[in-house]
Amino acid sequence: MRQMRKATRQKDAEWALDVFDRAPYVTVSMTRPDGTPYGVPLSVVRKDDSVFYFHCAGEGEKLDCIGANPIVSLSAVSKCAPRYEEDKNNFTEYYHSAVAIGRAEIVCDDAEKIEALRLLCIRFLPKYMDHFDEAIARSLGRTTVVRITLTEPPVGKSKP
Repeated sequence: MRQMRKATRQKDAEWALDVFDRAPYVTVSMTRPDGTPYGVPLSVVRKDDSVFYFHCAGEGEKLDCIGANPIVSLSAVSKCAPRYEEDKNNFTEYYHSAVAIGRAEIVCDDAEKIEALRLLCIRFLPKYMDHFDEAIARSLGRTTVVRITLTEPPVGKSKP
């Protein structure tokens, strides 16, 4: 029974990761230094089953939040279809969603930064990869990359 639950959790985690991969953006929620919540939709890319990346400027609210408390929550919706079901006289929403908890940290290693930025460009602008090296040479020094390492398996929900 225990092994069956583990296999089910692993399948659920894989399904949730697929939701993150399909979502047009991921909302990353953080805690401001004063303790209030801060959530922002970001272009996020997944490297593997536990590592996500996003990029930002070298200063700002996201980095202030991470500096105060590196624990973040990710949430994504890859399908959203409101429906009226006439046969049931019912309003409903069909969706695929996922959430995860992780620890955010600024990437300092240039090779990892370049890898993360390459993954972001491949995901969001694959037709322009022939310009990637030039853009990296011009802007790597002023671009901040944040790594989010999941601290527990992601979970997902759906209403097909």
